[in-house]
Amino acid sequence: MPTHCNNPSTTTTRVSIRYFAILRDQRGLSAEDCETSATTVAQLYSELQTKHGLTANIEHLRVSINAEFVDWQHPIHNNDSIVFIPPVAGG
Repeated sequence: MPTHCNNPSTTTTRVSIRYFAILRDQRGLSAEDCETSATTVAQLYSELQTKHGLTANIEHLRVSINAEFVDWQHPIHNNDSIVFIPPVAGG
C-alpha cells in the first residue's frame, strides 16, 4: 500500500519515487510508492521536503519521469516513475 506524500485529499495521483545519494540517506529509503495531490514534480518535491525533511534545494537537483529528464513544472500522472537525482561527487 502506498504512503501519502502529503495529507490525503479526494484527488490523488499514485507515483513511484526513487532516491539517490543524500536524498536516500535523509529519507532512509531508496524507493517508495506514494499518493499525492501534487500536479507537478516541483510540488511533489516540496511535499516530500516538508514531510521528510529533505534538505537538497531543487536548483541543485535533476528530475526524471519515466526515464526521461524533465523540467520542474512537468505534470505528474498516475503510475509515473519519478527519480530525484542530486549532484554526485567522486574521484
